Amino acid sequence: MPVVDSRQERARISVDTQMRKGTQVYMAIGFRGAIDSSMKGYYRSTWEHNGRKMNYALTQFAPIAARRAFPSWDEPDLKATYQMRLLHRQGTTALANMPVVREAPVDRHGVRQALGVDALHFSEPRLGDAVWVETEFDVTPKMSTYLVAWADGEFRQIHGSYTSPLTGRVVPLRVYTTPEYIHQAQYALEVKQKILPVYERVFSIAYPLPKLDTLVVADFDANAMENWGLIIGRTAGFLYDAKSGLAGKKSTASLASHEVAHMWFGDIATMAWWDGLWLNEAFATFMGEVIIMGRVFPEWNSARGFVAGHLRGAMELDAKRSSHPIEMPMEGNDLENAIYQVFDEISYSKGASVLRMLSQMLGEETFLKGVSHYLQKHLYGNTVTRNLWDGISEASGRDIDTIMSSWVQQPGFPVLTVRETDEGLYVRQHRFLATGDVRPEEDQTLWHVPLALRTFTAYNHTTDYGLMLSGERETFVPLPQATHTTWKLNADAMGVYRVAYTDAHLRRLSEAAAQSHVLLSPEDRAGLLGDTWELAQAHYYRTSSALSLSMALRGMRSALVNQVIATNVAKLASVWWEQPEDVRQAVDAFTRALFGPMARALSFDVDDDDSIDVRNDRVTALRATAAAGDPWALREIEARFAALRDASDDQRIHPDLFGLVLSEAVRRGGASAYDVAMHIYEHPATPDHKEAAMAALGNAREARLVQRTLDLVFSTRVKTQDLGSFFRALSENPVARRPFWARFQEEFASVSQRLGGSFSLAKLVRASASSFTSEEDAQAIERFFATQDTATFSMSLAQTLESVRARARWIARDADDVAQWLAAHGFLD
Repeated sequence: MPVVDSRQERARISVDTQMRKGTQVYMAIGFRGAIDSSMKGYYRSTWEHNGRKMNYALTQFAPIAARRAFPSWDEPDLKATYQMRLLHRQGTTALANMPVVREAPVDRHGVRQALGVDALHFSEPRLGDAVWVETEFDVTPKMSTYLVAWADGEFRQIHGSYTSPLTGRVVPLRVYTTPEYIHQAQYALEVKQKILPVYERVFSIAYPLPKLDTLVVADFDANAMENWGLIIGRTAGFLYDAKSGLAGKKSTASLASHEVAHMWFGDIATMAWWDGLWLNEAFATFMGEVIIMGRVFPEWNSARGFVAGHLRGAMELDAKRSSHPIEMPMEGNDLENAIYQVFDEISYSKGASVLRMLSQMLGEETFLKGVSHYLQKHLYGNTVTRNLWDGISEASGRDIDTIMSSWVQQPGFPVLTVRETDEGLYVRQHRFLATGDVRPEEDQTLWHVPLALRTFTAYNHTTDYGLMLSGERETFVPLPQATHTTWKLNADAMGVYRVAYTDAHLRRLSEAAAQSHVLLSPEDRAGLLGDTWELAQAHYYRTSSALSLSMALRGMRSALVNQVIATNVAKLASVWWEQPEDVRQAVDAFTRALFGPMARALSFDVDDDDSIDVRNDRVTALRATAAAGDPWALREIEARFAALRDASDDQRIHPDLFGLVLSEAVRRGGASAYDVAMHIYEHPATPDHKEAAMAALGNAREARLVQRTLDLVFSTRVKTQDLGSFFRALSENPVARRPFWARFQEEFASVSQRLGGSFSLAKLVRASASSFTSEEDAQAIERFFATQDTATFSMSLAQTLESVRARARWIARDADDVAQWLAAHGFLD
């Protein structure tokens, strides 16, 4: 009998015969287990259609849950081939990584034989009256356990194909869903057909498997999983129809591209251990959501969206003491918890941001050539970060390991402080922390920083991409008349760092950014805004500087710039949530001044000929204006919502604006509006409608409606995968924050048990408490969790506490500064 170590999830099997190294050993192991609803291992999901409620079964093995389904060496560098046979009821569809090679009905004797009932002494299975089928799949290539996948259920499919530009082979593509969703699966199929040939050309490596399926499911812990040949993901990620709007279309394409990228990054070449997770996820993020999306859907400007999304999120988390290196060492007796916790913005977004920076330093063509070298040298094998640097070094002729090691192996990023003279610039680096209190022992890392100096003349600019702060504390950059010249470091916000200018140069640069004829790119303006706001919170500047810059750039027709302004002003309102009412009203008045004119100009009426930028600007401006209580916006929302409330007619609400209209209607409309959102939540037209309804229900402001939402969230009526959507909405709702936190503490034991060992628990902990803004609240959070087992979310808890304390210090430093600026500009009496 095996000796089982439950904590280490290991079993030791002893044999009587002495074996020499290299001896081949065959083991037949009988095993059994429950198909539960944990969203880990081999589990069940549910579907409902035309009055039928049914279950189906599927797998989610990443990162270390294959062992929950079958005995294995469940580590990424121990690759093997797999051949699977599934016994299932006739009328259901069995899926796996590889195509079906044989399918035949089996009788009771055949089932007994296939299951090894007699040989392995299993009890007789309960087969009922169903007719059973045995489906056998082809043998996989060598692959890691976490990429193995199978599923069985009453699935429907749509199918297509693409022709490999490298081999001429026609590769079948399918998307499977349960019956209620199949009509929304076409777009995900079309995206796969478009992007796969592009990936092959970029990497000069053909997709190797004989098919690529996507299974869309209703219960899934992550957004999606890149199982080789059988991608599995959420309905909200992969389903789309015209009612979902532009945001839904872009997110579906982006997720599909991200998962297809993994067919190369992770599936063909797999990290050797989980400390190299970024080799999978950062590449899938950068390649899938920026490089490939830019080639297939150039009209979306995905590279600009990256600045406002992934880059901002990565730097926000990495500015904390509790951050971790991209390549985080993992060892010891608590590996399982450590592995789950590195699936965060550092591994995904910071890793992708560092790759984007490297691509800009070398040139995209050279960068991609190096990546292709890396992949081709490690086909079907396992890799470490040094293998990647070797491939890119070979293509570029530069020592990439020396340049990049500090970015990957150390936490944090630098802030560059710049001192001007008539001869040039003295540029100095230190680690940046959002709290602004870096200690000497935390400031030892010296990064290789690409300076990307951009200088401006009338209607023109030049950029020097070759300048580097090469692993030294300070460098001098010659620039004649620097004190009288308009210049900017970090052109196009390509680098993962902040820049703190002198007050005089910040004013000069802000004045230039406000002039449309000055050739700052949208990324330049967005980077300047992001730096100014973040540096103000860390006390490098006063917040009034960020307010002035935002005011100077108002009305600029750049979707990226407006999104960055809106995000930061909304954060100010969120952090200032318990400040005096007249100050909060003044922040709203400031927001209306920023976005009200644009909102009125763009209106709630969407024209089919509107550009992508106009559609994005409309959503940004209307959302900010309505949240700030603009009477015109609220009247328009009420007029459009009335038909939905009174006659279930949504024709006056464009899909781009559906979530905004529903959320604001519930915020201000009482029980009748709340009931409309509840009906949509229970009977959504699309997964995006369900997401909009969850956000709206979390946005209710009446105490009794907040209580209804809390009762719903902590009941069994909410799918486990949907808790995160509700938690985010409640945490963003100032009225709900304290009752939500109180209820979360009461329900923590059941939530923890429900989500134990998943990706989600750490995110829920962060959402429940990170919006508070006082030292007293931070101490209360510490007291509560001091009595809990925090092993699975210790990193997230530390980040939460740091966020609360950073916000408290920001208020303490700059509450008077903000009030004085608002008063000086006529927003505060």
